[in-house]
Amino acid sequence: MRQDPSPQAREVARAAARWLARMEFDGDDFDCAALQRWRDSSAHHEAAWQKAQRLRQRFAGVPPSLGMATLDRPALPRRAVLKRALGVAALVPTAWLLGRELPLEVWRADLHTATGEQRRWSLADGSALQLNTDSALDLDLKSRRLVLVQGEMALNVKGGTPLAIQAPFGLISVSRSEVCVRLSEHSCRVSVLSGSVQLQPLHGPMLTLKEGEQVNLQASGAGPVSAFDAAQLGWRDGVLVAQNQPLGDFLRELGRYRPGVLRWDQALEPLRVTGSFRLENTDRILALLSASLPVHVQTRTRYWVTLTLRKKVA
Repeated sequence: MRQDPSPQAREVARAAARWLARMEFDGDDFDCAALQRWRDSSAHHEAAWQKAQRLRQRFAGVPPSLGMATLDRPALPRRAVLKRALGVAALVPTAWLLGRELPLEVWRADLHTATGEQRRWSLADGSALQLNTDSALDLDLKSRRLVLVQGEMALNVKGGTPLAIQAPFGLISVSRSEVCVRLSEHSCRVSVLSGSVQLQPLHGPMLTLKEGEQVNLQASGAGPVSAFDAAQLGWRDGVLVAQNQPLGDFLRELGRYRPGVLRWDQALEPLRVTGSFRLENTDRILALLSASLPVHVQTRTRYWVTLTLRKKVA
C-alpha cells in the first residue's frame, strides 16, 4: 500500500510549488537569486524543484493566468491574484501541484502522462508498455517489477520471463500475455486481453485470470471474475467508445481526459450515447454531443465547462 509522505516532505513540495507560482506571476520581477539560494540550501529542495519543473511541463498548455478571477469574478491586480493563488490554491498549474499531484509518489514516479495524454514505451526485453491519461508508474527492471502509482496502464509481455505489476491491492504476474490495469480510489481492475496472468491479492488465495476475463482487486481481496467488453479499452488507440451508454457515465469517463472542470445537470444522466470518439480533441466530443442530443454546452473558459439540458423551441 502507498505510504503517505512525511510532513517535512509535503512542506518541501509546497515550497517548490510556491516558487513556481512566483515565477509564473512575477515575470521580469522574479527573484532568481532567492530561488537559487533556496535550491542550494538543501538537496531535498533541489530534488523537489527538479520534479516540480518536470511536472510543470505536463501543464504547459494551461495558461498561467487562469485563476479563480477568470471564473465569474472581476479581474484582480497581479499581486492580489498571486496572493489568492498561494493562499487558496486557485486553478493554475502551480496550484495543481499542491492539490492534484500530492502525494509525492506521483512526483517521484519514473514515467508520467498528463491529463488527456496516452504514451507508449518499449522495454528492454521487448515488452510494450502504455500509460493512459493522468497516470504514473515506477520501473524496477532489475527485479522485473513495475509499480503502478496512479491511473491506468497496458502491458504486453511477449517473452516467458514474467514481469510483475505491483498495485496497491495486489501483485499481477504477466508472461506471454497482454493485460490492462486501472486504479481507482478503492479498487484495481485487471483485464486480460490475451494469454493468462497470475494474481496475488493482498488477502485471499492466488488466482489465474484468462483471456477475456476481468476482476476487481480490493483491500478485502478479489471480487468475482467476469467477462469484459474490449471496447472499454479503446483508450489504447486514443478512442472512447460508447454503446447505448448513459450520458452521465460517459461524461464521467470523458472527464478523465479533460483538464479543468466538467459539470452537467442531473437531467442529462439518463440520456444515451452511442459512438466512437477521438480523445485527441475533447472539445469536439462535446460539440458532437450537442449536435446529436438535447445538450447545451456552456463554456466559461476552456477549463470550465457546464452541460445543461437544452430547452425545446416552441
